[in-house]
Amino acid sequence: MARRAFRESLRYAWAGLAWTWRTQGNLRRHTLAAAAALAVAAWLKVPPGQQALVVLTIALVVVSELINTAIEATVDLCRRSYHPLAGRAKDVAAAAVLVAALAAVVVGLIVFGPPLMRLLF
Repeated sequence: MARRAFRESLRYAWAGLAWTWRTQGNLRRHTLAAAAALAVAAWLKVPPGQQALVVLTIALVVVSELINTAIEATVDLCRRSYHPLAGRAKDVAAAAVLVAALAAVVVGLIVFGPPLMRLLF
């Protein structure tokens, strides 16, 4: 029974990820940026510890986007008409994604900046 419940949980999680992929352009854009970052990390031969930092930062952005999408869907379900608090909840959820994305840019500059500078100069 536990094995079945685990498989069912995975199926639900995959369905949520697939739905978010289909409906949220930002997730697709973040995924494209993540693929580019991983390609640059491989090209620059970034050390494994720094590669792990890049992967964790990518995960932070993707998880933030998934949580933002879940919050937006829940707010829309609970409140069909506009309410300032509903708008604020959505704005704060979007701000979480923004903070994660900005952190990803900073990590990218720290990890990729020095090897790129050595390559260019």
